[in-house]
Amino acid sequence: MRPLLLRSSLGCLVTVFGSFSASRNKLVTQAAAAPHLYYLRKTMHYQTEERGRPNSTDYRIYFKTSEGKYISPFHDIPLIAETEEDNGVPAKKPKNNENEVLFNMVVEVPRWSNAKMEIATKESLNPIKQDVKKGKLRYVANIFPHKGYIWNYGALPQTWEDPNHTDAETKCCGDNDPIDVCDIGTQVCFPGQVIQVKVLGILAMIDEGEMDWKVIAINAKDPDAKNLNNIEDVRKSRPGHLEATVNWFRKYKVPDGKPENQFGFNGQFKDKDFAVAIIKSTHEHWRALVQKQTNSGGIECKNISCCDSPLKCSADEARDVVQLAPAFGSPNPVSPEVDKWHFV
Repeated sequence: MRPLLLRSSLGCLVTVFGSFSASRNKLVTQAAAAPHLYYLRKTMHYQTEERGRPNSTDYRIYFKTSEGKYISPFHDIPLIAETEEDNGVPAKKPKNNENEVLFNMVVEVPRWSNAKMEIATKESLNPIKQDVKKGKLRYVANIFPHKGYIWNYGALPQTWEDPNHTDAETKCCGDNDPIDVCDIGTQVCFPGQVIQVKVLGILAMIDEGEMDWKVIAINAKDPDAKNLNNIEDVRKSRPGHLEATVNWFRKYKVPDGKPENQFGFNGQFKDKDFAVAIIKSTHEHWRALVQKQTNSGGIECKNISCCDSPLKCSADEARDVVQLAPAFGSPNPVSPEVDKWHFV
């Protein structure tokens, strides 16, 4: 069985033998078995700091802890969401699905918006920025009947789709990014928000020959979360939602003159267990990345908390990175073209 990494109270990477399908209680028990080595810390709340002018190429969203220390959302936010505490008192367990393992999701794009915001994997501290193509800011097209993205879109921290790794079933290599997540909850989130999600399934999208997994999940605080436990629950309770998701990913680049995206497994969603296995694999690839055990592919791995990483930096060095960024300013206007409808 492959090792699973958790955060210690010091923010270091520690190895616990277990599987993602194990309950959070089991993980805590395993950690407690060696209290002299480590113990789990409570959930950390994150803040964001904007730099530059929104709707411009210099706009960035940096992340920091509640204590004001700047961090990388890619490397320093744990993959597994730990039990939240309030004034030192552990939160009550949910009555149903108390063995559910929740994952942290970094929201990049709110539902119904168009700006293609993403974690800047090749910049120090990996802030969120708007993607640029040929010198122009990227916006996804409105493909009728959808307005922008149809879910909150983001990524799982501490995961990496290794471009040197060929998927055994699709025969495609990773896209060099953290694994993507679609939160199908009802809350419209904001860029930089960190939410805890239940994984429900996964879609194997192939983007210009690269493997680009899309995890389907729901915000654990959503009223429907207790009723949605796997991809079939989504299919039964939300008719058309999964079909719309495949259609959106298939066609969203067509207005830009690109061909339709393809899919593994004939465009069928794989179940929760399959999704968790993929997440675990991408987590292991990320671990090799921050420990410089693999070709980084240009990824910036500066972090403040990964003890085993030779790329760890001090809090002062992290602060210097942010202070070099332009000061926050008023937003630039957005072209009316962003609201245009496309029929494809």
